[in-house]
Amino acid sequence: MPHLHRRAALLAGAALLFPAVAHADDDVQPERSYLPTDIVVTGNGESDYGMQDGSSATKTPTPLIDVPQGVSYITEDQLEDQSIRQLNEALRYVPGISMETGEGHRDEVFIRGQESTADFYIDGLRDDAQYYRSLYNIERVEVLKGANALIFGRGAGGGAINRVAKRAELNGQAVSGEASIDSFGAFALLADVNQPLSGSAALRLNATYEEFDSHRDFYEGRFFGISPTLTAELGPQTTLVASYTYDDDRRVTDRGVPSVAGTGPLRGYDETFFGDPGFNQAEAQVHIGRVRIEHEFGGGLSANGTIQYADYDKVYANILPSGLDSTADTVFLGGYRDYTDRENWIGQGNLVWQAGGDTLESTLLLGFEVSRQDTRNGRDTVSFTRAPGTGGLAPNETPLGETIFIPPYTLDAGARLRDSQLETLSFYLQEQLQIGDHVELVGGLRWDRFDLDTLDLVGGVAGDRVDEKVSPRFGVIVKPNRDLSIYASYAESFLPQAGDQFLVLSPTSAQFEPEKFTNYELGVKWAPLAKVLVTAAVFRLDRSKTPFTDSTGVTTLTGESRVEGFEIGAVGEITDFWKANIGYTHLDGELRTASSFGPAGQRLQQTPKHQIAAWNRFDVTEQLGFGFGVIHQSDQFASFSNTVELPSYWRVDAAAFYTVSDRLSLQLNIENLFDETYYPSAHGNNNIQPAEPFSARIGVRFAL
Repeated sequence: MPHLHRRAALLAGAALLFPAVAHADDDVQPERSYLPTDIVVTGNGESDYGMQDGSSATKTPTPLIDVPQGVSYITEDQLEDQSIRQLNEALRYVPGISMETGEGHRDEVFIRGQESTADFYIDGLRDDAQYYRSLYNIERVEVLKGANALIFGRGAGGGAINRVAKRAELNGQAVSGEASIDSFGAFALLADVNQPLSGSAALRLNATYEEFDSHRDFYEGRFFGISPTLTAELGPQTTLVASYTYDDDRRVTDRGVPSVAGTGPLRGYDETFFGDPGFNQAEAQVHIGRVRIEHEFGGGLSANGTIQYADYDKVYANILPSGLDSTADTVFLGGYRDYTDRENWIGQGNLVWQAGGDTLESTLLLGFEVSRQDTRNGRDTVSFTRAPGTGGLAPNETPLGETIFIPPYTLDAGARLRDSQLETLSFYLQEQLQIGDHVELVGGLRWDRFDLDTLDLVGGVAGDRVDEKVSPRFGVIVKPNRDLSIYASYAESFLPQAGDQFLVLSPTSAQFEPEKFTNYELGVKWAPLAKVLVTAAVFRLDRSKTPFTDSTGVTTLTGESRVEGFEIGAVGEITDFWKANIGYTHLDGELRTASSFGPAGQRLQQTPKHQIAAWNRFDVTEQLGFGFGVIHQSDQFASFSNTVELPSYWRVDAAAFYTVSDRLSLQLNIENLFDETYYPSAHGNNNIQPAEPFSARIGVRFAL
């Protein structure tokens, strides 16, 4: 009943927000694009595909149609139309990505079947701490698929997620803002101010305040973010860009629901909170400062250099479901408190030389990257203190109900305490050679030195290892005409045995060289219209050198897995009134040999075979528009055990847009229009996240 009352109120509000077209004025809706607005100029001075920027995939001025790799974009316009403010919400509309629950306190993804908490970047620089990322200061989100250490270094086995930050613009003053509220009471306020300081300098300020709420009992939180940026022309050929971001996130840590008899999610408890709202809290304070200098030497030679400092302070605590006795109608609980302090220093420099004539054109990239990462991580565990057998229950067992009674517990400090220092040094070389009008070759190598020292302060065990790896990338592009490219590519990446977060090296893992990811891909990119790009690719991603421990206790690097797949997508302005971002991905992944993940033949966890994501905007008149979106994922396993299945689902979203004037617009977004019950993500077999039911958000956007 509460949901029905909400819907009635929202429909009444929608009638007020979107008056009859007959009463609209003659102001025209602002032009919107679901393609990146950066125009990339090639060496001959012409835009090859001006609305498509592929520079994040190559670190050079390259149109996306000339990148031999699958790449998906979500632009600022689409994010606004969908009323999306958090990265994990945006990524649900990228096929080939499935979301992990992330222990209820962080972004965590599967890209082409490969799990990662660290393959996140901002303007091409690593942003690898475990926290939720907001999009209030982001121009677009890019998902670059397939292994590619040449550009991103370690990790990125299945791909990388890059956020392109907003910059201060020199060409005029602009003030805009947004306010919205949804049917659960969650609201967001955003502001974006750009102010030229002179003809050669400008300041931009993005800020947001957001409060969280949902259908889940006791769930709440708030986010505050502020990000000033400065752009300054230091000379005719030199530009300085400086930015600082402070994000402060606090929310309840929600670990979802357990599974029933190892088969599927516990049904009927989608609102029940299996934790202690006073204890289940996550907090993150993030500071990121960045300075970038860009210089044009002339003659096709340019350079850029960036220094980034990041400080992450993260703590989260949780009581969580660890199992279910469906016969006795009881649930078992566990818990802990975990904290991480991390400092990252990253320096990166790139030299790009574009040369040649009509027959042969060369784009040469020479670059380096150096970084230092200091991390301190600790964990305190929860011990349930109720006497065994009290009420016929174990100390950590409690009756199943709409409200979960948490047995008495204490927090035992010092279960683990770890220090790690990571130093990296990288050099890379890439050549893009265009032969005539129809053939382009891409090739490069990256050398990485990876020096990790860890200390287990509880066990007194120190570990250290130095890895030096060379990662290749090769591609060939055939262009029958300027609007069509057919490519084949090969690329590698690696991941040290310490894993994503590099917190500790065990005596065993310190013996072994990194895991290896190898990506083979064939694809086509076609621009049938000036503002539309259609892409398709088939690929195979092999993961090897995964540890396997046999029955005698001997560990070797014989574990292998494989993902084979196909993807197709289209994005852009299909007609004057229809803009869309549509994609489908098929993934078939399994363990080829026994490894630390499980026995041979098991399906990869949280890797649905079929994924569909489609968002459409239709502008009916110059003032009135509608949005329609669909997300589908087929069934998937919650873990490598292949015993708990997350059922397939379809989710339908909708939106309506009304432009009052060129300074004011109104918007209604509905998520899960048909109120489907589904479970989109998990963290293991007993932390399964129920999705939100029908919800709606009403917003107003203004510009001065």
